Amino acid sequence: MFDADWFWNLDKTLRERGLDSDSKSFDEIREMLATPKRLSGDAFSDECAYVILAGGFSQKTAKRIHKIICEKLRAGAGFDDLIKIFNNKNKINAICKIWQNRNALCDEYYSKKTLDDKLAFIQTLPHIGKITANHLARNLGCDIVKYDIWIQRLGALYAGNPEIFAIIDNGKLNPQIKKYCDDMFAHLVRETGLPRGYVDVVLWKSCQNGLIKGLKYGCEN
Repeated sequence: MFDADWFWNLDKTLRERGLDSDSKSFDEIREMLATPKRLSGDAFSDECAYVILAGGFSQKTAKRIHKIICEKLRAGAGFDDLIKIFNNKNKINAICKIWQNRNALCDEYYSKKTLDDKLAFIQTLPHIGKITANHLARNLGCDIVKYDIWIQRLGALYAGNPEIFAIIDNGKLNPQIKKYCDDMFAHLVRETGLPRGYVDVVLWKSCQNGLIKGLKYGCEN
């Protein structure tokens, strides 16, 4: 495990099974990370909406609802219309607020010069937390990883420290677990020559779909 052959086999298997996507396809994610492009206000809002919807739902469900909601927003739909499609007031309210202010928010995001400043700004958006902020930043082209529970478990497995599984918390990232994850990503970047953000999405999808064995599934995701 944790060498180039292992990683590329995961990538190949995901592609063969048609699982090579997040909000975009693997190839689009890799291209975006290699040569980040400025998005329009509409596209910025779309990316925000996706990560808001994806929390707590399968990717298949999130992508289906996301497509419908984005189409409705472009057609002039508001909160009352969207809540009928997806009955979560907090998420729909957040999506509507971002859509209504999409151009100003997009401009402010791209005015930030450093990754830390971009992340700090993203976390001020409605319904965007620390882990969600990393997910959104990666989808916007930042070479960053999302330290969700799958990646935390994988980092603990990489470190060979089974005791650390007991303190994994998807709501609060333990500094020791973050170090294990960062060590794992640094190693795989050296092995593959790929951006951390791309390594992250392949590992995350592989964990989610049971391609990586040896993880302790303490809760459902």
